[in-house]
Amino acid sequence: MILFGEHAVVSGAAALGAAVDLRVGARIEDLPGRLEISAPDLRMDLKGIALDPLTGEVLTKAGEEAAHAARYITAVLKEFGARDLRVTVESEIPPASGLGSSASVVVATLGALSRHLALDMSTEEIAMEAFRIERTVQEGLGSPTDTALAAFGGYRLVEGSARAVDLPEMKLVVGFTGLPHDTRAEVSKVQSFRARRPEIVDPIFRAIGEISRLAPELIREGRLEELGELMNTNHGLLEAVGVGTRELSELVYASRGGGQAFGAKLTGAGGGGCMIALPRPGPGGVLRAMTAIDQARGEPFSVVTGCQGLRIEDPGEVR
Repeated sequence: MILFGEHAVVSGAAALGAAVDLRVGARIEDLPGRLEISAPDLRMDLKGIALDPLTGEVLTKAGEEAAHAARYITAVLKEFGARDLRVTVESEIPPASGLGSSASVVVATLGALSRHLALDMSTEEIAMEAFRIERTVQEGLGSPTDTALAAFGGYRLVEGSARAVDLPEMKLVVGFTGLPHDTRAEVSKVQSFRARRPEIVDPIFRAIGEISRLAPELIREGRLEELGELMNTNHGLLEAVGVGTRELSELVYASRGGGQAFGAKLTGAGGGGCMIALPRPGPGGVLRAMTAIDQARGEPFSVVTGCQGLRIEDPGEVR
């Protein structure tokens, strides 16, 4: 999850991200004579879809959404010339929601493939390969934020490369609009605006980068009210570059108002997907924010930031 710095990070400004306690699991088994992908938790049925691992061509009939979701998995398989496999992906992350689902799927698939083929890839190698693959699928418009977080966990400050930042866990409330977004399209739209109006967009990106640099100290010292102010400012700047939507803003303002959150902002590329809110401490803080988001027609759930990244499990342990 990106806490601060969306879109600006693509142009070299700083961004701060955190791994959250939502998991994606990938399991790979031999399947002689065909390749099959099953991803029942991605809110679409990919089970039984056969694909050519070298071209990525769908060999059996599939809906457009299913084929779109399979792109990241098939990109991994194509990179390693993998065939005669069944790949099962189980995800707790809503797809196309701005919570790094594609990066998590790529990292999990790479980890499972490394184990299955005895490639013995390190976490660093998986993170680098995952970023390259995700960036290729997104036609060169991605950043290393989500793939680094999925691989390493914890918090990462991204300024060109992603480095670990030691920060305490936080509770956040996520509000899902139920509307998917297209990361590549949103990034392309913002970059086009920047190319036409750099005198407007570049100062916005610099301000977003400064917010990302200020945030770690506030998290470390528990200065949540000030952190909320930065969230509110970052959201306004993202709306200024055109990635806000009415649905996202309704959830943001509901969580700040009736939800009494310290701050709230969209997360990810925008254009749909999710927003995040920083609830007030105490037993009622999370519930108030979740109730406000629900009343504003969003889908609320709580997460914890700064959690574990990639782990290799025995097959029976994968949920």
